[in-house]
Amino acid sequence: MLYHLFTYLDREFDFIGAGVFQYISFRAGMATLVSLLIAMIFGGRLIKILQRKQVGESIRDLGLEGQMEKKGTPTMGGLIILMAILVPVLLFARLDNIYVQLMLVSTVWLGMIGFLDDYIKVFKKNKEGLAGRFKILGQVGLGLIVGLTLYFNDDVVVRQYMFSDGSTSAVNASAKYVDVHSMITTIPFRKNNELDYCNLFSFAGPLFEGWSCYLYIPFVILVITAVSNGANITDGIDGLAAGTSAIIGTTLAIFAWVSGNTIFADYLNIMFIPNSGELAIFCLAFVGACVGFLWYNTYPAQVFMGDTGSLAIGGIIAVLALIVRKELLIPILCGIFLIENLSVMLQVSYFKYTKKKYGEGRRIFKMSPLHHHYQKLGYHESKIVGRFWIIGIMLAILTLATLKLR
Repeated sequence: MLYHLFTYLDREFDFIGAGVFQYISFRAGMATLVSLLIAMIFGGRLIKILQRKQVGESIRDLGLEGQMEKKGTPTMGGLIILMAILVPVLLFARLDNIYVQLMLVSTVWLGMIGFLDDYIKVFKKNKEGLAGRFKILGQVGLGLIVGLTLYFNDDVVVRQYMFSDGSTSAVNASAKYVDVHSMITTIPFRKNNELDYCNLFSFAGPLFEGWSCYLYIPFVILVITAVSNGANITDGIDGLAAGTSAIIGTTLAIFAWVSGNTIFADYLNIMFIPNSGELAIFCLAFVGACVGFLWYNTYPAQVFMGDTGSLAIGGIIAVLALIVRKELLIPILCGIFLIENLSVMLQVSYFKYTKKKYGEGRRIFKMSPLHHHYQKLGYHESKIVGRFWIIGIMLAILTLATLKLR
């Protein structure tokens, strides 16, 4: 809103200082600051409201140290994160940008699904919350919106450079360019790192060429569902999901910044995605919201984010990665989410297999998700969270290294 207001004032009245709103760096910095302030100020007030309404977490005794002490801690704190993201983005981002619009829809969509789940748990006293099939249906619905938008919307373009022989490349500024709607993405650790979803099976001949485009939307649905559920599973001990998400969000902010800036994209020889730089504002508002939430969520937590927050932050990360064409880096960048997800899948699968084969179920881990395994081993949850953050930072650095490591 402020961008459009001050752009008008600068154009029509030459308003002093209004031109600073043209700079993404300024608006991204302001969005970060405002999101931090909202999370800390609004967060404290929301916690008091939740305490008055006795919106406390019901704890199932899993035999974990210090677990039952958390009984009654306010939940639905994800509202803090949502507010701290939406307000700064609405204030400082360009609202006519298709990518910003898509991120706003994604945030509200999954936030509402998570809120409904928490509402049923807390106010309807149903520990199961929203039925799993409805959660999946909601994630699939968002996947369809995102996938169809990225696939069909003409504002979703990449810069293609055309050589004298008629060949094209998305990463070479030494030739003439044209902005085209394309399903090209980035393959990590490869020199010629472009992958066109529409030509996945072109090696099989003309009969198969092009039809693989239709696999893109199911792939988008898979990515959003997987990352959203991964964040949800990771949110099991104080500060783990919020801190990990802040690290991931910072990395995606850098990708959005360089991918949307023609000078940086040219220097790094990476794909230039027009108008994607605006996402740096959203990313840093997201980081500010997560860090601000940690003010109340680090051990011992004064509030839990609940599904309101965890489903939303996972979906936000997935959609951001898809927009900046870095979805194939998700297994590295979101490695913490991935390993938490895999630990549950392996535990359940192995238990069922051994029960069928030997008559009794056996376990790979003492408990899943993985963070509970380390709790069972006697590690304090603050130490577990700290070490997971360190691993998350290492994975983020490795992800950023793909800008030049090919």
